[in-house]
Amino acid sequence: MTKLSVNINKIATLRNARGGDVPSVTQIAIDAQKFGAEGITIHPRPDERHITRKDVYELKPLVTTEFNIEGNPHRPFIDMVLEVKPEQVTLVPDAEDAITSNAGWDCEKHLDFLKSVITEFKNAGIRTSIFLDPNPEMVKFATATGTDRIELYTEAYAKNYPTNKEEAIQSYIATAEEAAKYNLGVNAGHDLSLENLKYFAENIPNLLEVSIGHALISEALYMGLENTIQSYLKRLAKW
Repeated sequence: MTKLSVNINKIATLRNARGGDVPSVTQIAIDAQKFGAEGITIHPRPDERHITRKDVYELKPLVTTEFNIEGNPHRPFIDMVLEVKPEQVTLVPDAEDAITSNAGWDCEKHLDFLKSVITEFKNAGIRTSIFLDPNPEMVKFATATGTDRIELYTEAYAKNYPTNKEEAIQSYIATAEEAAKYNLGVNAGHDLSLENLKYFAENIPNLLEVSIGHALISEALYMGLENTIQSYLKRLAKW
């Protein structure tokens, strides 16, 4: 069964809008795991507009499933991850002023840099994943970085799912199949939701993990966090 990692950035965004500690990022992480989440994802950015460095360190002892830290691997990020030692680090090439992640790595162009960074993380015993557009041609370069997994950037799939889901998923299937040839694990994330997740999970081979935040937290406003997480798990279940 594909694991569900809940991205709690949006909880931090809401907290920071008012100040204080309501809603509590740490309590949400505890509760999400209690309700069935198999991982917690955070994406700290340099401006700390949602997840802060303080959050990262406070969350570490509370995540009893899998801790996944995403981010652009500038030196302060690298040093923080090496100190915290999550189960997984996901490398994302987002600009500091980006509202959200909006592209995968050009692994050919940044091959030497990614190899160097990934070597540091793997020497520390941290599983690595790199954010990748659905492009089968990029997989061989991703493999050359030494990464353990790729995370498929699923915005294009989510955008086109309502009009032609069969066409929307083709490049993702092809990329996942190519990854299998190189024994790369496959994760996925960005704009996956209760509406489009089941079809994606049923059709992507060897999908190990999905990281979902914005849609899940938004849906939880109406459905409640426990019910929403359980609904996601049902969509990932294999019969």
